[in-house]
Amino acid sequence: MEPTDQTKTNSILLALLVTFLWATSWVLIKWGLSDISPLIFAGIRYFLAFLCLLPFILTKSRREEITKLRGRDWLLLLLLGVLYYALTQGAQFAGLAVLPAMSVSLILSFTSLFVAALGIKTLGEKPSKLQWVGLALNILGACLYFYPVRFPREQWLAVGIVFLGMLGNSVSMVIGRKINRDIHLAPINVTTISMGFGSILLLAAGIIMEAPPKLEFNNWVLIVWLAVVNTALAFTWWNKALQKLEAMEASIINNTIMVQIAVLAWVVLGERMDSLEILGVTLAASGAVLVQLRRKPEAKEIQTEETIA
Repeated sequence: MEPTDQTKTNSILLALLVTFLWATSWVLIKWGLSDISPLIFAGIRYFLAFLCLLPFILTKSRREEITKLRGRDWLLLLLLGVLYYALTQGAQFAGLAVLPAMSVSLILSFTSLFVAALGIKTLGEKPSKLQWVGLALNILGACLYFYPVRFPREQWLAVGIVFLGMLGNSVSMVIGRKINRDIHLAPINVTTISMGFGSILLLAAGIIMEAPPKLEFNNWVLIVWLAVVNTALAFTWWNKALQKLEAMEASIINNTIMVQIAVLAWVVLGERMDSLEILGVTLAASGAVLVQLRRKPEAKEIQTEETIA
């Protein structure tokens, strides 16, 4: 069923709120990485978030939904957990431990390009011409904002890890859209099950590969905030928004994190932008708006038929 204008608007606003919370995470993660190794940091954050959500899926109605899942559904949820949490978030934390946040954000901003291509082939969601223009503006804005980007030789391994995480993020966004569109499962069930799979793998990798950290009270405050607010709550809201937003639309909204990070740096840290950076932010924001504009009726009819098929 095609979402109404108000429902679509509510989903867009909800997704934007989530991206704001995620934008603040970049600042918090950079602070935390000065004391905590990246994989253990990410693993504890997401495992705590999973534990916070677990009681809410043990109600009778939630359990009934879960018992109706088929083997193929469980496989998709497992893949979502591995790609979206273990790979993408692990790569992001590892990248932020070495690279500037701006460099990591630039690499992740190209997720939209891969999502657009994957969405056409796997979901039958064909962007309109205006949406392609919005995507192009978003990518161009990202490039202008971070130009020139130069990575020292010792950072290229981290660049490769973040790029691999970007590919995992692209595939996981398509899988997440398919799950939320085609499987009759509440967003909190999607979030909890997939996060459970991914966080356990992430935490296990951190325990095996990294030295155990000595966590102080302020470290725990940071981790708990990230786990409860920026993860458990935010990811549940994100999955709810994905029930009405197409994969490319969600990806472009996700890319507004780049703009929000720039604004937060200016307001909170007093970092000013030059004219090229302002132009980049403006183009990226314009692209995010264009991709949300309504399609022509014909295109919407085709999309509905392909979804039903």
